[in-house]
Amino acid sequence: MVSSATDVKLTRTRIPAIAAKLPSSSKATGFPARLDVCDVATGTLIAALVIIALVTCRDYAISNDEAVQHRYGELIIAYYASGFSDQSVFSFQNLYLYGGLFDIVAIAFSHLFSIDPFDLRHMLCALIGISGIGAAALTARSIAGPRAALITTLTLSVTGAWYGAMFNHTKDIPFAAAMIGATFFLIRIARRLPSPRTADLAAFGLLAGAALGTRVLGLLLVIYAAFAILLYVPWHDLTRRRFAIQSCLQMLSALLLAYVIMILAWPWAALAPLNPIRGLLAFSEFQYGVRTTFAGQTYEMASVPRLYVPTYILIRVPLLTLFGAALALFYALPRHAPRDRPLPGREIALLALTVVFPLACQVVYHGPAFSGLRHFLFVIPALAALAGIGLDATLSAIARRGRAVGSAAVALTAACLVWDAATLVRLHPYENLSYNSLVGGFEGASRRYDQDYWFGSMPEALHQLEAYLRRTAAVDANWPAQVYSVAVCGERLPFEKSVTLPQLRFDFRSEWDQSEFFIAPTNMNCDHDLDGKVIGTVERLGVTIAYVKDRRALIQPVATAAR
Repeated sequence: MVSSATDVKLTRTRIPAIAAKLPSSSKATGFPARLDVCDVATGTLIAALVIIALVTCRDYAISNDEAVQHRYGELIIAYYASGFSDQSVFSFQNLYLYGGLFDIVAIAFSHLFSIDPFDLRHMLCALIGISGIGAAALTARSIAGPRAALITTLTLSVTGAWYGAMFNHTKDIPFAAAMIGATFFLIRIARRLPSPRTADLAAFGLLAGAALGTRVLGLLLVIYAAFAILLYVPWHDLTRRRFAIQSCLQMLSALLLAYVIMILAWPWAALAPLNPIRGLLAFSEFQYGVRTTFAGQTYEMASVPRLYVPTYILIRVPLLTLFGAALALFYALPRHAPRDRPLPGREIALLALTVVFPLACQVVYHGPAFSGLRHFLFVIPALAALAGIGLDATLSAIARRGRAVGSAAVALTAACLVWDAATLVRLHPYENLSYNSLVGGFEGASRRYDQDYWFGSMPEALHQLEAYLRRTAAVDANWPAQVYSVAVCGERLPFEKSVTLPQLRFDFRSEWDQSEFFIAPTNMNCDHDLDGKVIGTVERLGVTIAYVKDRRALIQPVATAAR
């Protein structure tokens, strides 16, 4: 015997007894039936972020990974253009273990626009990062309403670990944006199981494919989809088996679409059905000679403490966001749910799973890690969405105690957001170096935790060196003929893209300590590797990020001709 509640679920027919309990059309779909002031504010903020990103994207240095990723994209295109005969893509370092969707798209755009390819990559990555903010806002709105979406947009925008990475983390940000977008549509699908909308299934499949076409960790979405089905199965109903089977078949159609997109962007995955699993296992066992800093100690990437990643989440994400996410979990419990507007516990549980499950796997299996939370940036948008939901519910609860108290709570929340935003402005363009007060902020984290791991401050340090030489060496009659070697604790490409003086060349001496000048970040104490007279520093918030040193007084006279 099928219950009346299940009949309504399957037929979509409302009956008076429970019509009031069903979600409104706007909440059920996740898209607003009408806009209110919070929706307008959210849209305005996202538009402002787009403008700011396009204006400032050239302030950010080329990351260590971008050159090889760009080349990888070229090899993927060459593989298809050659009719699969050019297989050099499968022997290019270990890049074959990654998808190359972003790189393919960036190269395609580079043929359409006469823009430096790396500037174009930064623009594209920033726009994708902002779309991730929008997807997180839509997720919060679909669960808790417009104000939750606005708060989510604000909290994620002032999270330095996200905003600062939007411009040159061209694998981590696209993957994270695809994951939160797929999560949004998964929530929409779950509400309508076992008969979700075709458009939602297609959108989920496209975004899941985009995630898998970037990083193999997109396989997590398969687990999230299975969890969603389990959450919504009517366990006390005789139709539960039919519900589960039908739901799985619907999800399978979306995952098949995701698979097609994945193999197009990731050729190696198409060579054998189990290659994605092999890629996932390979990542769990990676042991490069990469070091990282944690609580003042240096570790190899394979020997970091189990709580390395969760700790970096706790100290990198603004405290308001962490507090709001905890409140969302608190209010999702039936015992503590707001009486006037209870939160959908299953949807919050699904959203929380996307944050907790990857971190739990990292801790339990003690996987390798480095560069702080960079490889787990994909949990940050979902965390921000939870914060928006929790803070919105808290502000509503406080407002019921009186208008003055409610206004004070809103003012306090706004003050915290403004403080975080002001910190990012002062750090620009090094927003990615922000830490919260649990470790004393940026100052307390200096030399104790990973900071400028890609030497993003290299262009500014290099410009200081050039200004110094223009002041001091231009009076020498031999100045035009002089060629100086610059030892750099970083990569060649960012140096060559930033240097303007032809007299300066990337480290070309046979020995590193023979170079006339040295520029290095304070990250991993790289600035201690070579001595010299300090002639410039890159600083933010009173903390030195990088040093520029003149070593000419310390080295023996050597020929200054270029290689």
